[in-house]
Order: sequence, then structure tokens, then C-alpha cells
Amino acid sequence: MNKQKRHTIFITGGTGCIGAVTIYNLLKDKEVSKIVVAARSNQKDLLALWLGEELDSRLEFVKLDISDFDKIPDLLNTVNPTHIIHLGAYQSPDCSKHHIRGMDINTGGTMALLDAAQNLPELKRFVFASSAAVYGMRAMYPQDIISEEVVLAPPNHYGIWKLAGEHLARLFYDNTKVPTICLRLNTTYGKGREKGKTSAPTNALKAIAIGATNDEIIPFEMPYQGKENYHFVEDVGAQFAACTLQTFKGYQCFNIKGKTIEIQEFLNLATAEAKRLGMGKYADLSVGKGVAENLFVSDLDHTKIDTTFNNLPLTDISEGIRSTLKDFMALAKEGSLIFSKESS
Repeated sequence: MNKQKRHTIFITGGTGCIGAVTIYNLLKDKEVSKIVVAARSNQKDLLALWLGEELDSRLEFVKLDISDFDKIPDLLNTVNPTHIIHLGAYQSPDCSKHHIRGMDINTGGTMALLDAAQNLPELKRFVFASSAAVYGMRAMYPQDIISEEVVLAPPNHYGIWKLAGEHLARLFYDNTKVPTICLRLNTTYGKGREKGKTSAPTNALKAIAIGATNDEIIPFEMPYQGKENYHFVEDVGAQFAACTLQTFKGYQCFNIKGKTIEIQEFLNLATAEAKRLGMGKYADLSVGKGVAENLFVSDLDHTKIDTTFNNLPLTDISEGIRSTLKDFMALAKEGSLIFSKESS
């Protein structure tokens, strides 16, 4: 009888939005015996959103600033993980405001983590959270659907650091042959989405829920216009977990599964779902007048990830919005829903 495989997963940025929902999905697998969560903050509120206040006994927490390079090798050697998920990052637009800090965290921290990981005897997988910000502006691509193989031209510092991370991940694979995956995300919306430029669609849904709870109309204007490539947060967590644990060999970059629609259409769907839930009069959503086009590319092709891994979800946007509004209503009634009109 074969001994059951057991996984020890080391995850940076695990207390953030994507980290929390990824952990939620990883814990569904009985072969996961331990998840070591390394983050600058010990805040566990987002994890509690998915796991409940008691969390899970398989979770261990360590405080780590990923730019504190000297601490990483000893920490990784102590944990001796079988899988690493690197989510820790300085977000856009902070990278444009604080270039050197962004480079230290997003590039230096990634390099330090990969360097230390080269010496791990049990490592079977490295997963890096990249971004659709590695692509250029949508106008530079004549294709209807944009695959992972097009020319890359990041439009901001965040995208430049993420592209550097992809190259470092490729070099790591070349040196170690440890299967390595880079996942390119665009706009994630849903429960737990608090920060970053593309948190604006989620803040629009929060405005409806908080307005309905307090019986007041909270107008919300999107700070950019055009198309947007949307990922429902639960889908993102499921896809990160699948790409971490399912069979895979080699090195590859993948677009996360999602759907592109006009930003105004997203707002229209939000209004329609609010009406279905009896909150229609509190949906006062619009695109700001004269705002800039969405900086990040849309119309991304997710064929490659869908044919490489099994049973990856793609929630209909209306269904994702409806689920999010229900969650936000419950949180708003508890007084624990955070809302800001600022998207940064």
C-alpha cells in the first residue's frame, strides 16, 4: 500500500484577497497537511471571511516582509515546503508612486525567494502571481483575442516588475527543473477585494450593499472607462489551487480564466442584480465623465490554462455579482464591510 502524499505549502501574501481565497480552496484537498502563511501583516480578517473565525488547524503564520531578503533562506529551509505560491507584492498604483520600494518587493523579493527555493530538497511546484499588466495597451494588438504569446510591453512600473518576475521564474525552472507556473490576473471582483486600482468594480457593489443597509443612495463613479477583463474571486482561488496541486511539468505562463465586457455593461449587470435582490433603488452607478481608458489590456485568451488543467471554474458575471451582493449585504448588516470611493 502506497504511503499517502502530504503537501506542505508556503504562501506569501496569504492574508490578502487572492491569498485568502486560494487558501480556502487548498484546504479542500486532504493531501494538504500544512500551509505556512508568510505576510507583512498578521491581519487575518480576509481569511476569516472564507474560513470562519476559528480558521483551520493546518494553518501556521510567520511574519515576513518579502523585501527582507536575508530572512528568506532560513525560513524556507525550516519550513521545507513541497509547494510555494508567491502572491506577496506591492500593488498598482503604489508601484508608480514609490518606484524603488516597488522594485525591492516585487522584483527583489521574488528573486530572493526563488534563489532560496533552489536549495529546497522536497519542492515540487512554484506558482507566481503575475498580472495582465505585463501586456501592452489594448490598441497595440490587432487580434480579437490576445494569447500569452504576444509581444509584451507593460504600461506601468507594476507590469514591468511582474514581467521581471516571470523571467526570474523561467530562469529558476531552467536551473532546477521544478515545475513553475506564472498566472496572469486582470480585474478580480468579489468578497475580500479591498485594494488596488482594479478594486473599483467591487467598490461599486459595496456602495449598493451599504446604501441598502443604511437606506441611503451612495453614488459611485468608475474612475476609468472602456473594456475590462473580469475574474470572480472564487474562480481565481480555485484556479490558483488547481495550478498548485494538479499534475504539471515544465514552465509556463497562463492567463487566468475570465470574461471581457464593457465597464458600463458590468455596471448595468450590477444594477439588474440589485433589482432582483430588492436593492435596485440603491444602485446609482456610472462611469465618470472624461475619465481615462482602462490601463490594462482586455480580451485575454484563456484557452491554454483551460486545456492544461481540469475543471477550472468560470462563473457567469451576473451570478458572481449576485453572490457578491448577498455576501456584502450580510457583512454590511454586521457593520464589517469596508468601503472607499478611492480605487487606490
